[in-house]
Amino acid sequence: MKRFFRLFKYLVPYKWSVVQNVVFNVLGAFFALFSFAMVIPFLQVLFDNQPMVTEPAEFELKTSWLMHTLNYYLSKLILTHGKPMGLVMVSVMVVVFSLLKNSFLYLANFSLASVRAKTVRDIRLEIYNKIIRLPLSFYTEARKGDVITRISNDVQEIEASIMSSLQMVFRDPLTIIIYFSFLMATNWQLTLFVIVILPLSGLFIGRIARTLRQRSFRGQQQLGEVMSVIEETLTGLRIIKGFNGEAEMGEKFSRANNRFARLMKSIMRRRQLASPLSEFLGTIVLMILMAYGGWLVLSEDNNMTSESLIFFLVVFSQIITPAKNFSTAYFSIQKGMASVDRVDELLKADERIIELPDALPVKDFTREIEFRDVSFRYDEEDVLKHINLKILKGQRIALVGKSGAGKSTMVDLLPRFMDPVSGEILLDGISLKNYKIADLRNLMGIVSQDSILFNDTFFNNIAFGSNQKEMDAVSNAAEVSNAAEFIYDTPGGMNEGVGDGGGKLSGGQKQRVSIARAVMANPPILILDEATSSLDTESERLVQDAIERLMENRTSIVIAHRLSTIKNADLIVVLDEGEIVEMGRHDELVKKRGVYHKLHKMQTF
Repeated sequence: MKRFFRLFKYLVPYKWSVVQNVVFNVLGAFFALFSFAMVIPFLQVLFDNQPMVTEPAEFELKTSWLMHTLNYYLSKLILTHGKPMGLVMVSVMVVVFSLLKNSFLYLANFSLASVRAKTVRDIRLEIYNKIIRLPLSFYTEARKGDVITRISNDVQEIEASIMSSLQMVFRDPLTIIIYFSFLMATNWQLTLFVIVILPLSGLFIGRIARTLRQRSFRGQQQLGEVMSVIEETLTGLRIIKGFNGEAEMGEKFSRANNRFARLMKSIMRRRQLASPLSEFLGTIVLMILMAYGGWLVLSEDNNMTSESLIFFLVVFSQIITPAKNFSTAYFSIQKGMASVDRVDELLKADERIIELPDALPVKDFTREIEFRDVSFRYDEEDVLKHINLKILKGQRIALVGKSGAGKSTMVDLLPRFMDPVSGEILLDGISLKNYKIADLRNLMGIVSQDSILFNDTFFNNIAFGSNQKEMDAVSNAAEVSNAAEFIYDTPGGMNEGVGDGGGKLSGGQKQRVSIARAVMANPPILILDEATSSLDTESERLVQDAIERLMENRTSIVIAHRLSTIKNADLIVVLDEGEIVEMGRHDELVKKRGVYHKLHKMQTF
């Protein structure tokens, strides 16, 4: 239960609401007791056993003082107006106490409602911020569907299973303690007997609940697999339809869905066992208690009356409900703890990309970027091996090589999406790790092969991440990137939506919007990752023209498969299996008749 109590850190900002909840629950429990306490005088008046109390007692914070005072006023009423009026008074007091009890219980739940909603909001926000902070290398292993499940279904399970149990956690133990204290004052022998019996049933319930957590963990994992299949289906729908793979994907989803259904069936059956099991055990305890209490009433050397036994049993019957709720809450919490474990696993994932406490601000760079003996690997496989390279300010650098040579990994190290396994990258002689991450990334604009657009307007996509949100600046960026023409041809212009992932646009149009976004950022360093590789000739010409404008007066690092687009680069770096094998200008590398010459010859042919 240690992790359950760790969830309480989310309650700290709302501690006063929690305190109000506890206070209202205590008051509700006391007024519930007062209403049950009226059972004794009611029965005594009804059976003509009511002792007449003619003198009030001095105030003491004890049950005996309360009962004496109630009997005093009841006696006065009976002596003045008769027994029927006494019964009416007892009934009215029960109604008043019941109203107060339920009012306080409503106020307790009212104060807890905002705590539940805000706590779940805070957990979901923390997970989302963690997802953003995690390095890109984390998502090479993690399945997107599983991550989505953790922030959606797992958090919802925490709300449904644990947060919904908070009112029972805060209310029922207090209610049980207050009632037991009252019972102890009524008859300590009978109360001790109860205290011995109840834990035995609690142990039995606990043994069943422990297995529920393990199955729930497997169930949430399986739901992650179901979500992953759905995510893969939506992403690859064109391929699925194009290769007639509907049946194959349907079978894959059906297998995952069936496994999840079997686990959920088992979980629900065990969860539903909590209420009837606790009620059955409570009935057994009550019957044993009635038998033992009856024996105490009938024994000559005991001062327990039949009215006291009935009152004791009435109060004890009220303990069964919170005890039953508490056991149900225990089952729910065990089920929810599986989701807590999965959320905790994500929140504890190694971020790796950590900003130093004394990190330096950086607004520009003046001299060079240097890769100094840089190596990088995913798991066991080396992707980059001992890279040494200097990029001078204002240079246009081209990275070429076959797929998998390490080009994209090399540029991903610059904005610290990942950090090298060994070696270091320097900006103006200072390691990138010594700079503020946000400042470092502000120096760089990225245009990738896959144009990432958000389901928003042209305006918001172009102005994304920029401090400038003026229409003139956005329009100018669209002009520079050759995007203005098709944007203003749409009915909404800049306020027109681009669709999910830019689905309303062609490949070339999406790429030009991406370039406009880079123009808005106005970075001194530009990273172009295969920016024109998937375009037709007309679109490539427009995009290449936009790129040429974008690269003016900037340091540019270009990844290209089409060597014709980088002939004029200041330096071409040829990568092969994670190593730099050649460097130079286009003409020099062609004359060397090495790897670059081979690539050039293949493309020319």
